[in-house]
Amino acid sequence: MAPVFKTKLTEALGIEHPIIQGGMHFVGYAEMAAAVSNAGGLGIITALTVALPPNGPELLRKEIRKCRSLTDKPFGVNITLLPVGVQPDFEGIVKVIIEEGIKVVETAGRNPGEVIKPLKAAGVFIIHKCVAIRHAISAAKFGADMISMDGFDCGGHPGEEDVGNWVLIPIAAKKLNIPFVVSGGCADGRQLAAALAMGAEGMNMGTAFMATTEAPIKDEIKNALVNADERSTTHIFRTLNNTERVFKNKTALKVREIEAANPGDFSAIAPYVKGENYRKSFQETGDIESSVWSCGLSIGLIDEVKPCKDMLQDIVNDAANIIRNRLPSML
Repeated sequence: MAPVFKTKLTEALGIEHPIIQGGMHFVGYAEMAAAVSNAGGLGIITALTVALPPNGPELLRKEIRKCRSLTDKPFGVNITLLPVGVQPDFEGIVKVIIEEGIKVVETAGRNPGEVIKPLKAAGVFIIHKCVAIRHAISAAKFGADMISMDGFDCGGHPGEEDVGNWVLIPIAAKKLNIPFVVSGGCADGRQLAAALAMGAEGMNMGTAFMATTEAPIKDEIKNALVNADERSTTHIFRTLNNTERVFKNKTALKVREIEAANPGDFSAIAPYVKGENYRKSFQETGDIESSVWSCGLSIGLIDEVKPCKDMLQDIVNDAANIIRNRLPSML
């Protein structure tokens, strides 16, 4: 039986392990969220994956109900507020979340005030993911209950601050007046032990959950994560001030080349970074080279594909062993 950690995260959400599965485009479906929740963590459905135009909020409702049919454990929904080609119906997404009785929402991206207000009025617990301390402080003022402090190690959008978790987390512990978890590059028990030692209440993981048997993506993507190392990511969109950490493949390198020659010109790279290309790689072809797709530096810590339950148990076992055995022997 896995050790039971008691933190402000587990206590607030009624989950067994202090681990969150963060929002992930074309991964965060009902199957993924339910598998994580059933394993003792907090699974999260990614709203924009299912509700981005031309789809709409009603497909999110359907996904929430599907998740409820797969688990009786707590799960949440992610709302990411980032620049996209066609503006999502955020008001409709929030309405569905409230009507369906979702109790936990992970917000991310730009100023979350517009979605936090109605969600808080409905009694929803808000975890805001951000990359800067000043943004975390602002989110707390808007009513966020917890912060997911996202270091530069993360997959997807690490912002433009370029601050890693080794410095970001101790600063968060000093300056935030609400609880926080660590996000970005997280995948093992050593990190969980370190996160708790530095003042966090748990970890938020994304890429690590892509390398699970239940992840609803093609096996070729999972195998690419296993075969990669910590040098296998790169950044795109730097000149657009919308940096994204992605898998280092031929398409990503082509995008970097074009972006260097045409700084700030999204139209020059648009054909290579279409979300539909991303979706096809993950859901249809398994081609790891034909699109740009997000992953974090934690790929350097992924050695095998395993069930969510096994992965979470390994993480908490390793963390508990360090806390119980390694650390006390040093004093």
